[in-house]
Amino acid sequence: MPRRLEMDRWLFGATLALCFVGAVMVYSASAVTAGEQYGHSAHFVVRQLAWLVLGLVGMAALMRFDYHRLREPAVVFSALSIVFLLLVSLFFFDKAHSTHRWIRFGGFNLQPSELAKLAVILYLAWFLDQKRRRTPRLEFCQKDLLDTVAPAVAPVILFFWLIVFQPDLGTSIEIVLIAATVLFFAGLSPKWIGVGAAAALPALYVLIAGVGYRHDRILGFLHPEADPQGKGFQLLQSLIAVGSGGFTGVGFMESKQKLFYLPEAHTDFIFAVICEELGFLGALVVLALFAVYGWRGLRAAIAAPDRFGRLLALGVTTMVISQALINFAVVLGMVPTKGIPLPFVSYGGSSLLAMLLATGVLLNISQQAQE
Repeated sequence: MPRRLEMDRWLFGATLALCFVGAVMVYSASAVTAGEQYGHSAHFVVRQLAWLVLGLVGMAALMRFDYHRLREPAVVFSALSIVFLLLVSLFFFDKAHSTHRWIRFGGFNLQPSELAKLAVILYLAWFLDQKRRRTPRLEFCQKDLLDTVAPAVAPVILFFWLIVFQPDLGTSIEIVLIAATVLFFAGLSPKWIGVGAAAALPALYVLIAGVGYRHDRILGFLHPEADPQGKGFQLLQSLIAVGSGGFTGVGFMESKQKLFYLPEAHTDFIFAVICEELGFLGALVVLALFAVYGWRGLRAAIAAPDRFGRLLALGVTTMVISQALINFAVVLGMVPTKGIPLPFVSYGGSSLLAMLLATGVLLNISQQAQE
């Protein structure tokens, strides 16, 4: 079959459009806060643009880098080792916002947990591609457990706990969701998915119920009106922002909730500001851009010329779309509040860089897809 060598313009265009919306809305959502805290309204957007340039350069390079070269064991295990060392080294740095999530250098911060997602996707795509050449389906038996399932999920479990102890439960759960999706489409029996979910429930309960602020988030989600100035404050302010936008929005830069009412307005809750300023129409545009990304990503996965490419493309697409859906659900009050940024849009250099690098690989796979 001939291979399509041209760039996927739909995927490329959707990515650039989301980055543009992100840069514009980061400035709108953060200008007042940045001026108050740093004396310069462009403080956050300048840093976002710096990471955007770096990410676009990386994306362009990976678009031209044959993804088959990522299948080398030296590349796979180097990525795992580097991410592991970065995650461990976090605990030797001073805390920021009471967490060990960032490595600070100069005026920039690196969040290794974002890179952990990429390392997990790469490892699973490589490992499962190797195994499936000999085992077409991973059935519910002891042999599969010892030979395939256990070594496949070992790095996932290791990264999960390292990130949980930062603490960052949201990103840990996101990594597990990505891994479960890749494993399922690689042929893992649904029985194993059920066993894993059942085994994880007690630990998840302890991680939520046993930690005060997480328990408060659940209460704030279930009954935000019971404590509007405390547990339910962020969710209520988000819903006020979304509801205030109406169909066409209150106008660009005209949001009221970003004026020290809505916490994390330029990061995790930037979609609420989009809904307020640009209304239902603006929110629909953002949803449509992610729908295009998901469509083209899945198309690239289906048409990939080999299993490694299919699993790699599926992992990247799952990472972007699942994270976007979780962010939308949090902003709209459909799930408890979690610190999950909106891909390409929320302020955060590490997330933006990781998403653009992953998209570069996805674009390379799409270029080599079978017609």
